[in-house]
Amino acid sequence: MIGLYQPGDSLVHRLPAGVKLLLLFASIAAVTVAVREPLAVAIAGGVVAALFALAGIGWRLALAQLRPIVWMLAVIAIFQVLLTSPQRAVVVCGVLLLSVALAALVTLTTRIGDMLDAVTRALGPLRRFGVDPDRIGLLLALAIRCVPLLTDIVREVAEARRARGLDWSMTALVTPTLVRALRTADAMGEALAARGADDD
Repeated sequence: MIGLYQPGDSLVHRLPAGVKLLLLFASIAAVTVAVREPLAVAIAGGVVAALFALAGIGWRLALAQLRPIVWMLAVIAIFQVLLTSPQRAVVVCGVLLLSVALAALVTLTTRIGDMLDAVTRALGPLRRFGVDPDRIGLLLALAIRCVPLLTDIVREVAEARRARGLDWSMTALVTPTLVRALRTADAMGEALAARGADDD
């Protein structure tokens, strides 16, 4: 769902991309430091839900952004309950969920091009130290593009595995996924090289 920009005219949409990225980092840091109790998780969750409402993002779309991490949160929660306490599990999983929700809000209300332009401008002063902001921007763009691309590969391989009756075979999932991912990376690298991306 990364890059699923939802056009709108809300206050959240109108904020500059650079400001939103700074607020995102600051908000995640604040949530990580300040949220220590389940009640604080609930309060912070209410604030995040209000931000989604302010941006005009429906609850179905908001939940769709969080669905991919449900299994990871379930595993983390089990370990936290076994090693610490249920309260700690709520806090740890709540902070992770809130962080992902805030990041999703930014991606839903900000064009990817605007975010990359903001990062490139912010890194501009590093040119004097030999850093190429344009290359970093290209790297971020490729990373953003590759996440849904890899998701599609995993989904297609999983569907093929089920069609062959190999639902419980990890080899039937991991091996074809790895092969297809490497082939995609090779093709992408060749395309970049053909366009002079590797030139000095």
